Amino acid sequence: MTSVVILDYGSGNLRSAERAVARTGADVTVTDDLDAAAGADGLVVPGVGAYAACMAGIEKLGAGPVIAGRVASGRPVLGICVGMQILFETGVEHGVETRGLGLLPGAVTKLAARRIPHMGWNTVTAPEGSVLLEGLPAETRFYFVHSYAASDLAALEAVGATVTTAAHDAPFAAVVERGPLSAAQFHPEKSADAGYALLRNWVTGL
Repeated sequence: MTSVVILDYGSGNLRSAERAVARTGADVTVTDDLDAAAGADGLVVPGVGAYAACMAGIEKLGAGPVIAGRVASGRPVLGICVGMQILFETGVEHGVETRGLGLLPGAVTKLAARRIPHMGWNTVTAPEGSVLLEGLPAETRFYFVHSYAASDLAALEAVGATVTTAAHDAPFAAVVERGPLSAAQFHPEKSADAGYALLRNWVTGL
């Protein structure tokens, strides 16, 4: 059975993520054990709340090198919501810049939108070659709750990432896929059958 660890570093909807991934048939463990995180077939990095607080949790646990090491060795990692955002170089919230894990280029910044937060169901636009969204029809809707996002799409495309976009007044990265590293700005665990399909695609590829 495929093993998946959901990293417990003090932030994230751990139990709902656990249930959603387990629905795919994977053997799921929620833990702060870094050896387990390093050795699992797949690692999920969740995250809710503030960018700086999530990074503080990662640093306190010492999980950054484990996440980076997995990516460097080709072992899959999936970031969700703020767990996606901390994969970038920096995050800027309330005028404060916080250093991220630097596994994806660019900064996470406030959405350029009239209404913040971006909360609710929204469609995404997936390019050809997206593994996570394979088999999903155009105009599939996912559930978002966020005020910040990665909007420098050119920087992601320059490093060969497959970028699925959504728009809330302006476009931003909704899903990023780059080798073993995948990330979703929305919550698959709150996105009903569409979220299940994305997680199933990820688990199938482990």
